[in-house]
Amino acid sequence: MAGQRARAVTSLADSRPVVLTEAGGGGGGARQEVSMARAIRAQCLASGRGTGDIARAIHQQCGPAFGTTPVRAHRLALGIALADVVAQVRARYVSEGRPPPRFSETLLSSYESGQKRPGPEYLHYLCWVYQAEAEDLGYEGPCLCGQRHHCFQHGSFQNGGLRHGDPPIGSPPPAPPTGLADPAGPARRPQALARPRPAPPGVLPAAPRRAGLRAVGGPLAEPSPGEVDDDVIRRTSLRLMAAVAGPVDSRFFGAVERVRRRLDDALAGATASVGMLDHWEAMASEHGRRYMTVPPLELLCDVLLDLGDVRRMCEQRQPLDFADRLCRLAARLSGLAGLIMIDAGDQRLARSFFATARTAADETGDRRLRAWVAVRGSLVPLYYGDPAQAAAAARASAGLAGQRPCVASVMAPVVEARALARLGRPARASAGPGRLARASAGSGRAGTYAVSREALRRASAALDRAHDALGALPDDERRCTAFGYTERQLLFHQGDALVDLGDHRAADDAFGQAIRLYSADEFLDRSLVSLGQARCRLAASEPEEALRLSRETLLRLPSQHRHGLVLRAARALGEAVAAKHGDFPAVRDYREALLTG
Repeated sequence: MAGQRARAVTSLADSRPVVLTEAGGGGGGARQEVSMARAIRAQCLASGRGTGDIARAIHQQCGPAFGTTPVRAHRLALGIALADVVAQVRARYVSEGRPPPRFSETLLSSYESGQKRPGPEYLHYLCWVYQAEAEDLGYEGPCLCGQRHHCFQHGSFQNGGLRHGDPPIGSPPPAPPTGLADPAGPARRPQALARPRPAPPGVLPAAPRRAGLRAVGGPLAEPSPGEVDDDVIRRTSLRLMAAVAGPVDSRFFGAVERVRRRLDDALAGATASVGMLDHWEAMASEHGRRYMTVPPLELLCDVLLDLGDVRRMCEQRQPLDFADRLCRLAARLSGLAGLIMIDAGDQRLARSFFATARTAADETGDRRLRAWVAVRGSLVPLYYGDPAQAAAAARASAGLAGQRPCVASVMAPVVEARALARLGRPARASAGPGRLARASAGSGRAGTYAVSREALRRASAALDRAHDALGALPDDERRCTAFGYTERQLLFHQGDALVDLGDHRAADDAFGQAIRLYSADEFLDRSLVSLGQARCRLAASEPEEALRLSRETLLRLPSQHRHGLVLRAARALGEAVAAKHGDFPAVRDYREALLTG
């Protein structure tokens, strides 16, 4: 028949060929493709097949003739236009409280033709619209959210048949969670970062990434190394938000290190808008406020993603005032990342981040910022290295600060006092002058728990300087625990120094004042203060009470906060009890609790 042609389409219901005819009048290849796909879709719907099977049939039959890609086959299987997909993606953004994306029909068409590859975020939303996995759409998986989108499909998508009551093909699919817990409950929650399953029949396998080509379509731009690392961090962030169990693997920490290195490279080189800089500065301040309340690794993901944005801007030449603000942001965010790595227990990455922060701070010439980075960096040797090195670094940071009141002018003498307390050696001596001496005299136990007179004198003088300097600190810096220094932190750190110096009663008093000032959701410092109180119980020859208090502190702590610095302090307490009182049953039970934790 003129203007018509016959094609054999393999029926998905059985193996018998079904002959379909289609008009071939002058609409070109695209019109013929759509017409043929429409006929295949009608045949499959009549036989009770779902969208996934329809898409595979369209790809099998239309691919050789028209170059139909898997992602285009899924849209044709739903029988919707480009504009419908764009509208659904934009609506999803709006429903999540986000501004509409720059997602257009032109961009989607370039994905379908194979000229471009969707980034991880757009690919996630395409998977949601089509209710398919990334590999079903012709791309390497898994999806950014780490979950299986087939969980949210209608029954026909998985078992090959429409069930009574299923919505028609092409209706808006139910909204899956975007990295949060599955509303269907734990029983249906898919495992995060599931291993990609084999490609279904009719879907061409994805080519290796290094080839630079997809199995369908032309050459694709490979994602940059920075984008790949950002994807790793985003996936970890989504897992943490979804409370998915499992340790953080080496790929995450490798991405963390590469983010820092690329920032170093960008700082060696350096247009952003005022609004962007204002936003990033506000986000840096917000991260500082969340430092005590958000789980360390979850906050680290947020900080590193912002660092990635700052790094990309640093790679471009900027006006001088913009370059200065970017360097300040880089210094603050890198320093905060260093603090988080201290809490997480990775001293090597902590040192590296503080080194990066110093590089950025030196570019600004701001003495207060440089002093903040230096004094925060002195915490690494205080917790994980040589206390003498920590004391020297703290004194150097005070010299950087100059005469103007700033965080370093308060915190440097506190770090020095804590370092001196760790270096002190027991001796039969009376208490020295100052606040520390007055506290020891009040306790009535100065002679029993004395340290060397020189260490006691210097630590007492340092704490006196810190109390005096705190009153001169600006109000906004006295409210922030990360970029500033608070009264409750000073009391906590004073108690830490006092218990090392041997005055457990004065230390217990300082810890008690501190814990009353911390809010219930400031998990990190509250737990460390409670562990400090347990050390006071040990110093008072109450080992069972010390172990009980430490164990209760860990049990009250949410699991996301129960690692790194906190566990290190808890283990040190158990070792101190065993060293002083022997390996009695309570110590063995305590160790077992830490292991099964």
